[in-house]
Amino acid sequence: MSGKLMRAVQYDSYGGGADGLKHVEVPVPTPNNDEVLIKLEATSLNPLDVRFQKGVARPFVPRKFPFIPCIDVAGEVVEVGSNVVKFKAGDKVVALLNTIIGGGLAEYAVAKESLTVQRPEEVSAAEGAGLPIAALTAHKALVDIAGIKLDGSGPRMNILVTAASGGVGHYAVQLAKLGNTHVTGTCGARNIEFVKSLGADEVLDYKTPQGATLKSPSGKKYDVVVHCTRDIAWSTFEINLSDTGKVIDLTPGPISMCTYVWKKLTFSKKQLLPLILIPKEDKELKLLVKLVKEGKLKTMFDSKHPLSKAQDAWAKSLDGHATGKIIVEI
Repeated sequence: MSGKLMRAVQYDSYGGGADGLKHVEVPVPTPNNDEVLIKLEATSLNPLDVRFQKGVARPFVPRKFPFIPCIDVAGEVVEVGSNVVKFKAGDKVVALLNTIIGGGLAEYAVAKESLTVQRPEEVSAAEGAGLPIAALTAHKALVDIAGIKLDGSGPRMNILVTAASGGVGHYAVQLAKLGNTHVTGTCGARNIEFVKSLGADEVLDYKTPQGATLKSPSGKKYDVVVHCTRDIAWSTFEINLSDTGKVIDLTPGPISMCTYVWKKLTFSKKQLLPLILIPKEDKELKLLVKLVKEGKLKTMFDSKHPLSKAQDAWAKSLDGHATGKIIVEI
C-alpha cells in the first residue's frame, strides 16, 4: 500500500466543532512490526472524541496536528507487520486504535495486534465498531470493579445506570442484566421505552422531580452506580446507596477526584471510584464480540453516516443526546 492515498477526515487545531473537520487525501499508513493495516468499514464516535477536539487532553491528545479522530473501528485486514501472528490479509476484525494517534475517520488505519480481535460473520462492521471504548468501559465498571458475574452467579445486586440510553449506558444495562441484578436506569422521557427494551427493571426520567433524586421507584438502595454523565452531586448519590454502595464515575473531574480521596481518607464504606480505561490486551474485547455473536449483547444505533457526511455525525455527538452509538460507515 506504500504511496497510495486514502480519503480521511481531520482537524487542524483545537475547537471548531463540526465545521473544523476537513475532507482530505493523505497517504495510507504503514503498519509497524506489531500492527495490522485495516481497510475500514465502520467507525464509531465517542463523547471523548469531540472533547479531545475541544482541548480536554491538551497537549497530550492530539499529539500533533493535523489529527484524524476516532479510535473504535471495524474492517478487513489488508496487511500485517512482520511480527503479527494472529491475523492475515482478509480477516474481518474489530480494533481499538491508539488514542494519541487516532485515525478512525479514514479509509485505512493501523492497529496493534494486541488490541485487535476477529469479527465473526454474525457481527456486522457497525455492531463491532460500537464496542471498543463504550462496551469495554461498561464491562470494566461492572465486572472488574463491581464484581458482577456475567453468567448470573454471584450475589444479588441493585444497579443504577445514569444516562442509560447513551453509548456506554446502553451496554451497561445489558451487561448488568446478564448478571444477578436489578437494574434502574435514568434517561430522558423520549428514551424510557428504549431503556426498558434493553432489560432495565425500572427507568427514571431525570428531568422529573423523582428522577432528579435518583430514588428507586421500588425503594431499593443501590449497591453500584455506573455513572455515565456529569453534574450530579455526591450527596444525591449518597442517600440512595446501600451501606457499602459504590459510585463508579466514568467522567471524573476535579470534584469527583476530591470526593474519591476524601472517602478513602475517612474510611467511608460508601465510595466514589473514578474509572479511566486503559486497555492493554484483547481478552475483554473478544468476550464482548462473542456476546454480540450469541445475541446476548446488542449495539443499538442512534444514527449511521457515510464518511462524506462525517460532519453530521460529529454534530450529532456534540449535541450530547445520542441514543446508542453514532456510526460512520466507510
